[in-house]
Amino acid sequence: MTALDDLPLRDDLRGKSPYGAPQLDVAVRLNTNEHAFAVPDGVVEAMGKALQVELAGLNRYPDRDAVALRTDLADYLGHGMTTANVWAANGSNEVQQQLLQAFGGPGRTALGFGPSYSMHPLLAAGTGTRWVGAFRDPDFGLTPAAAVAQIEEHQPDLIFLCSPNNPTGTALDPSVIDAVLAAAKGMVLVDEAYYEYARAGTRSALVLLPGHPRLVVTRTMSKAFGFAGGRLGYFAADPAVVDAVQLVRLPYHLSSLTQAAARAALSQRDAMLATVEAIKEQRDRIVATLRARGTEVADSDANFVLFATGGDQKVAWQAFLDRGVLIRDVGLAGWLRVTAGTETETSAFLTAAEEILP
Repeated sequence: MTALDDLPLRDDLRGKSPYGAPQLDVAVRLNTNEHAFAVPDGVVEAMGKALQVELAGLNRYPDRDAVALRTDLADYLGHGMTTANVWAANGSNEVQQQLLQAFGGPGRTALGFGPSYSMHPLLAAGTGTRWVGAFRDPDFGLTPAAAVAQIEEHQPDLIFLCSPNNPTGTALDPSVIDAVLAAAKGMVLVDEAYYEYARAGTRSALVLLPGHPRLVVTRTMSKAFGFAGGRLGYFAADPAVVDAVQLVRLPYHLSSLTQAAARAALSQRDAMLATVEAIKEQRDRIVATLRARGTEVADSDANFVLFATGGDQKVAWQAFLDRGVLIRDVGLAGWLRVTAGTETETSAFLTAAEEILP
């Protein structure tokens, strides 16, 4: 049997592990930040009709530039966005990979402030971009001064900001993004995958796009839209950035079925987003309940909560699993992350937490 080490793998990929979370058949799955509610029946029907129209034409390639979908996404975003400002791909991971292909690569550097989304350095590695893991404060915060100091030290070609941040859940203070934009020599990518769950008054980086041609704001339909299985991510930026990624994107990368289903979902956005407030309520319930019992918890603007275990997080993770509750060990010593689920799922987690956490 051939082993991975027997193959002529790139040296910089040796010893690495694929990204992914355990996919286990348990009663309560709260480990991958999926939206807890199923797609509403009316939206399922709309998607079905849209897909039916496309099926007879599957012998033809899809719209290579996904113009109609990008137009719908621009309308959803508002903020003066037009079709020319928006690009879409198979999840925000592919969007970010395309940005690294266009603006990163051998001899270039990308920087992110950890702990943050663990796919960012993997995407950098896949595109031959050197990754610099800058740091947040011990409380997971990030100040403008600290961010700028690390940017000035490393002079990266791309800067990744995650707001709300994964895995901590907290949105960045707007002053941090302002300071990073002022200090950056290259591209600044703000990952807003969880923005729809943010607490009231949280500013989106979309408001900063006018006058900042090197700013890119990435979003996804996997989270608040409950479209994780549909795989649709997108970004908003200056039209020149859209032109740049079209130099590296694969031809016909976004299937006609994905485009049709995503457009149907966007046309039913009110129904698709109707359960966001219910998720936010369960998130805030987790935060309040854990803090009331003395557990340290990070502020969350996302659909998940990072909490301290008071000991070995691996032991605590297994204890939750033994009780039928699957949550996420993100590799932070003494911390675990739980997705806010339905009221029933959240209750199951909190019951287990009462038994497990000190």
